[in-house]
Amino acid sequence: MTDHLGQQMLQLVAQPPEPGCTVSPRPQDDASRAIEAAATKAALAAGTLALPAGPLGWATIAPEMMAVWHIQRQLVADIAALYGRSAELGPAQMMWCLFRHTAAQALRDLSVRVGERIIVRPAAQALLQRVAAAVGVHVGKQAAGRVLSRWVPLVGAAGVGAYAWWDTRQVGRAALQLFERDMVIDNPV
Repeated sequence: MTDHLGQQMLQLVAQPPEPGCTVSPRPQDDASRAIEAAATKAALAAGTLALPAGPLGWATIAPEMMAVWHIQRQLVADIAALYGRSAELGPAQMMWCLFRHTAAQALRDLSVRVGERIIVRPAAQALLQRVAAAVGVHVGKQAAGRVLSRWVPLVGAAGVGAYAWWDTRQVGRAALQLFERDMVIDNPV
């Protein structure tokens, strides 16, 4: 399951989506509104998909996770666009924003902070595969925990929705942290 999750994550970050907005004169304000809207959308999607109980509910775990990740990746692309930095958004930056708060140790090879700068290291396919596999282990554990929520539908759906709301806010904060500061993309020559 974690190998499959790792592959899904690689596909998710491989090509950032087209942003749904343009450069903003007040990017932080607009990004804050985008984060709240995306968090609400993710909570509703996750909560709705978590409603079915029992074995039918188990079948909704992967679609729920993918729905939330798609909302989150669009949020990252939109925040990059608000700051006028869409050209800097690649697979490593997307992976860092999406999973930094849940699997920070697995992502340590992608970036390093030096003062106020974030240096994003080159992300060869082999490195992205290794990072995705490590993140897949963490996400697999989270998915296993979601199985329990499918046995108590309303309470479980509320908990899953609340987690998706919190998780999406963390993704948005990571994107803000990345795009509002100087970022160096350490590309090999």
